[in-house]
Amino acid sequence: MLTLYFSGTGNTKYAAELFSRKMDAVCLSIEENADFPSLINDHDTLAFCYPVYGSRVPPIMRGFIKNNKEFINNKNIIILITQNIFSGDGARALTDVPGCADNVIYAEHFNMPSNTPVLFYKELNQIKINKYLYKLEIKMERTCQNIKSGISVKRGFNLFSRLAGCIQGIPWMAFAEKWMRRSVRVSKRCNSCGLCARICPVNRKDCTLCFRCVNQCPRQAISIFFPGKPKWQYKGIE
Repeated sequence: MLTLYFSGTGNTKYAAELFSRKMDAVCLSIEENADFPSLINDHDTLAFCYPVYGSRVPPIMRGFIKNNKEFINNKNIIILITQNIFSGDGARALTDVPGCADNVIYAEHFNMPSNTPVLFYKELNQIKINKYLYKLEIKMERTCQNIKSGISVKRGFNLFSRLAGCIQGIPWMAFAEKWMRRSVRVSKRCNSCGLCARICPVNRKDCTLCFRCVNQCPRQAISIFFPGKPKWQYKGIE
């Protein structure tokens, strides 16, 4: 088994690595400089892990799937997504990307702390973060036992979840994602340290809305969606 993940600020990385340890799977970020076609060909089962944005797959993961779809076809697919509260069909949404429509054997959603310091989201202390991790551990153990036992769960594939996902997903893909990708702002607080450029997963092209730069900027000079200094920064899981 090969686990391929994208993680903006560490939540999905934590979940992907936990899953891979329990399943004895190879685990790689899609940002790594690796021979992915060969790696994919060498494995029968692929586990894709990503955070959901607007109940949909992040642009960077969609691009990865499309670029490797000829190698992904006919592989067994496991989909594990991280969400803050509820994403409807966040896992099923991957099947809308050419290359992942068939052979999904398992799909699950995992709640994790929010990394987006906008709207009603609030900064969490370590105690609250640990509660998320405790629940993640329990649910991940059950997930892995199910997969090992041949039990198939496809979270987000039922009609209700698909309808709920469409409420967010359709406007997100049609309008919000494009607008937000153009809303990245750098304020006068920037001291040109270059950190944002070094950590950007897309080299500052076609923003994938991971909020990594917003959360890591030492001057809190970067904002997405809402202009101004972020209310707080999510530093990831300790």
